[in-house]
Amino acid sequence: MHMTSAEIREAFLAFFAAKGHQRVPSASLIPGNDPTLLFTNAGMVPFKDVFLGDEQRDYTRAVSAQRCIRAGGKHNDLENVGYTARHHTFFEMLGNFSFGDYFKKEAIDFAWEFLTGKLQIPASKLWVTVYTEDDEAYDLWANHIGVPTDRISRIGAKDNFWSMGDTGPCGPCSEIFYDHGDDVWGGPPGTPEEDGDRYIEIWNLVFMQYNRQADGTLLPLPKPSVDTGMGLERIAAVMQHVHSNYEIDLFKALIHDAAEIIGTTDTSSQSLRVIADHIRSCSFLIADGVQPSNEGRGYVLRRIIRRAVRHGSMLGAEGTFFYRLVASLVRQMGDAYPELRSKQRIIEDALRREEEQFRKTLERGLAMLHDAIANLDGTVLPGDVVFKLYDTYGFPMDLTADIAREKELTIDEDGFQAAMEQQRQRAQQASSFGVDYNQRLKSSAQTEFSGYANDSDVATIVELFVDGESVTELAAGQKGIVVLSRTPFYAESGGQVGDTGKLTSQGVEFQVTDTQLIGKAIAHHGQATGKLTVGDTVSAQIDSERRESIKRNHTATHLLHAALRNVLGEHVVQKGSLVTAERLRFDFSHYEAVTAQQLDIIERQINEEILKNHPVEAQIMPIEQAQQAGAMALFGEKYDDDVRVLTIGAYSMELCGGTHVQRTGDIGVVRIVSEAGIASGVRRIEAVSGTGAVLFNLQQQQQLRQVAELLKTDSTHVGERLQQQLERSRQLERTIDELNQKLAAHAGSSLVDNALTIHGTRVIIAEVANIEAKALRNMVDDLKNQLQSGVVVLGLASDGKVSLIVGVTKDLTARVRAGDVVNVAAEKVGGKGGGRPDLAQAGGSDVKALPDALATAQAKLEELLR
Repeated sequence: MHMTSAEIREAFLAFFAAKGHQRVPSASLIPGNDPTLLFTNAGMVPFKDVFLGDEQRDYTRAVSAQRCIRAGGKHNDLENVGYTARHHTFFEMLGNFSFGDYFKKEAIDFAWEFLTGKLQIPASKLWVTVYTEDDEAYDLWANHIGVPTDRISRIGAKDNFWSMGDTGPCGPCSEIFYDHGDDVWGGPPGTPEEDGDRYIEIWNLVFMQYNRQADGTLLPLPKPSVDTGMGLERIAAVMQHVHSNYEIDLFKALIHDAAEIIGTTDTSSQSLRVIADHIRSCSFLIADGVQPSNEGRGYVLRRIIRRAVRHGSMLGAEGTFFYRLVASLVRQMGDAYPELRSKQRIIEDALRREEEQFRKTLERGLAMLHDAIANLDGTVLPGDVVFKLYDTYGFPMDLTADIAREKELTIDEDGFQAAMEQQRQRAQQASSFGVDYNQRLKSSAQTEFSGYANDSDVATIVELFVDGESVTELAAGQKGIVVLSRTPFYAESGGQVGDTGKLTSQGVEFQVTDTQLIGKAIAHHGQATGKLTVGDTVSAQIDSERRESIKRNHTATHLLHAALRNVLGEHVVQKGSLVTAERLRFDFSHYEAVTAQQLDIIERQINEEILKNHPVEAQIMPIEQAQQAGAMALFGEKYDDDVRVLTIGAYSMELCGGTHVQRTGDIGVVRIVSEAGIASGVRRIEAVSGTGAVLFNLQQQQQLRQVAELLKTDSTHVGERLQQQLERSRQLERTIDELNQKLAAHAGSSLVDNALTIHGTRVIIAEVANIEAKALRNMVDDLKNQLQSGVVVLGLASDGKVSLIVGVTKDLTARVRAGDVVNVAAEKVGGKGGGRPDLAQAGGSDVKALPDALATAQAKLEELLR
């Protein structure tokens, strides 16, 4: 039986949907609200909070085809891509999940039925593993399914026991392997030959059975669950009767198109495999909002792009080529993932810019390498230099080694590997699940939020916490957390800060200083004036004035987002936000600074939409319907199956659970306060609205009046008067420079007359005064011209700092390098310097040591000129 990748994907989803599983669309490659992971690297990641018990959904069975990335952080297959048959940076994980519903028997039944029934894979081609101590799974495979015992392997915890972290949910695994036949070398799992390619794992069934305590004790979970994963690429290789994933339909098409674009006929090239793999990961990452940068996810994306471009260059690619493969990928996967098609231009633009930039970086990297070789003391290029070329400029170690070999040099491979290991350790520090699972604050309550329509409400206390522990009473004066059955208080999420206010009950007042989420429970943080008890009825009143300011800023953020995309382009994607009562902050992807003119257009457009007084309307709908309607999802957010869609006239449509004004006119006015870069490819705008914007305008008017008074004019002529003052200042600076040059020339004449002769060479060594440090360089050049052959050493003490400069005429640089002289002098004044062989400068802070520094320079010259 032969099936395309698309047919397999749909067959899997349809099979489990018929078994009562909810079809869940692939989540973003950026894990929602999860700082512990760089990327979604497994099918279970979008369901992590469900497995942890922190989130409840209206279904207990799910099935998905989840896009995944394994490049960077703990799970990193980047270096193996192209050189093995099954490693990828991007892959699709087919998975079925049970959240306390079915367990081992059903999971095993489903897997066997799908493989041997739906896909018609002969049972004789399948091999099974179970955890060494999992007799239940062994019995199910052997006696229920009927797998011969000689095709069932018991494997230890390293490969067949899964855990979410050091503590928390964990359990045994059962893996299914496919036997490619005896014409391929390799042995069954658990044998010495298991690393061969004959037996390939195609499906892993994880049975979440225990809760691991801090002391290692395994306690049974009250609701055992199932998490499975099968790589689409691997099962496609089986169904298409090929041995390598790179021979399946998806990759064959990409490799063919890449070869055609580059102009090579060797379609078996490993470099073409790398390029075909990398166009998938790069395109999906950009579609999910990542842009190339020098840190975090953007840095991983940049590395993948540059690796692909480098492999293209090895094949002889001329000019930019990588971005041209996006169209091919859209043809292959655009039906399954429509976001590829809708964002094709954005992806192509980002890849083209990065490739063009890399070619410039390549030139700078080569310049740095040649400079390092020129200044090398010995024949071994240090490991840190090799690593910097790799890490900063994208040079692979072997390229650096080739260039070094041409110069009859070697590289410090051990030092390079040590630097690489330090980088890996830094990356892995962000790949843990953080807080001890069993010490996390948990609540089974689901608070109803009534704050969209109300500022106050009456509710019942359903839970109390003190110092992280659930309690039944909160004593007078105690700080703690109150969870209510319903509340008008908004819990911090989506960038909007939590509400403040008060809860009152029979004369007791609880001042709410912050509101946060604990799962589905809304937690009011604060302190009580009297005793509160679970079951008490309380009146909840938010700080309404503060809420109104927050609402104005939050709606203004949506207008800003839309305006940015209108003015700068659709590549703009939210990277983070903060909405408080005082201001709004919006981070977004953009590859260059926003100009003053663009900011003016953006601000004017926002305020024009405010004046149109659009209605601001919210509607609950299924997430698929919202996406089809064009609603934007915010970067890094996690959404339920039903989402709240916020529409501002025809201007903006986004998914948002925050609080907003009723009409845009309620905002009043918006003023942009600042724009700046906060990371490579990420910009930040801060703005104010309503009363905050009015105050900002008044402050600007006051500052303008003060400037006008200082310039002795009125506010309407400030620019003209300031231009006059600047021109006068520049003229005075030019006059001062001319006077300094004359003073330096005058001083230089006497210095030449009093030059020393050291071993036949004329040398000027002197402390100068009454000139500016920036005039020293011209002074040295003038003295060298007058000497024609000689060395000049000058020192200047000014404003508590020492400036040293050494000049050497060209005919003497073979004997005297300016840097050697200036450095020995600089040590005496507590500094260091550098420069060219004929001119070097240094600075220091020990003014009293300047005479000693000049004497040291003289001693060094007597040694060099001997």
